[in-house]
Amino acid sequence: MSPIKKIALLTSGGDAPGMNAAIRAAVRGALYHKLEVMGIIRGYQGLIEDDIEPMDSKSVSNIIQRGGTILKSARSKEFLTPEGRVLAYQNLKKHGIDALVVIGGDGTFTGASIFSSEHNVPVIGIPGTIDNDLYGTDYIIGYDTALNTVIDAVDKIRDTASAHSRLFFIEVMGRDAGFLALRSAIASGAEAVLIPEVNTNYQKLSEFLSNSYKKQKSSSIVIVAEGDKVGGGALRTAEKVREDHPDYDVRVTILGHIQRGGSPTAYDRVTASRLGVAAITGLLENKRNVMVGLVNDEIVYVPFEDAIKNKKPIKQELFSLIDILSI
Repeated sequence: MSPIKKIALLTSGGDAPGMNAAIRAAVRGALYHKLEVMGIIRGYQGLIEDDIEPMDSKSVSNIIQRGGTILKSARSKEFLTPEGRVLAYQNLKKHGIDALVVIGGDGTFTGASIFSSEHNVPVIGIPGTIDNDLYGTDYIIGYDTALNTVIDAVDKIRDTASAHSRLFFIEVMGRDAGFLALRSAIASGAEAVLIPEVNTNYQKLSEFLSNSYKKQKSSSIVIVAEGDKVGGGALRTAEKVREDHPDYDVRVTILGHIQRGGSPTAYDRVTASRLGVAAITGLLENKRNVMVGLVNDEIVYVPFEDAIKNKKPIKQELFSLIDILSI
């Protein structure tokens, strides 16, 4: 029998579509197993400030379709300190909470791992970030929705790009990872993509643009991850291209935070539901300090240390597709 009788949930870091679906699944999964559930408002900062309230089945009604997170999120400098984590632990004990379920990305899991090791609290993480960059899981909550949001925006931009024969640099989120940029580039028919993982030589991009102009393409789309190595974002890269290729009518669109919002796709809702219930199952099986994920559509439990420290690789096959399909 598991010693866990009461759990608490929090969301931390950047929000992602599908977090509410994961909250709903974790709460109802816990209630199904006769566990009490508490919700921590504003992530680790709420845990430090004792912003904790009970949750029941009604608490998570009518939220599966909503973006954002009903538990809200916040950065917490205080939780980075041992003193802050002591306060957090004291509040857990005050409410009789036996274990934590945290939803977020690598920063969230780093904090959870340290907290668990210091205070011997069982913690399971549910991955939620539109970057899809955590090692050990094929898909992460929010990625599919963000991908579809980007594609919809690029499709609209291409309409005006074609009408005016313009070259658009479209910046998407991805300071350290290019998964969102790469797949959206393929799906939207972009002519080129710049991502942090591949140190694309500017000369190569310049040659491609020269060849595209000679082919008299009606429009060109370049997807740029915000952390790309060529220019450090779409604005700088576009400015250099304007100088080197005056024949192009260059425009820049930065999609920004619209990528994080919106109603989650069916895939994100199902993924979140599976991972939310699996997090509760893992706790009852005495798993701790692990992230629940999906590999080949099967539930897996990955140690926080592996998920945080290992680099999730980009598929070179997908990157090569861009060159092939842009001919």
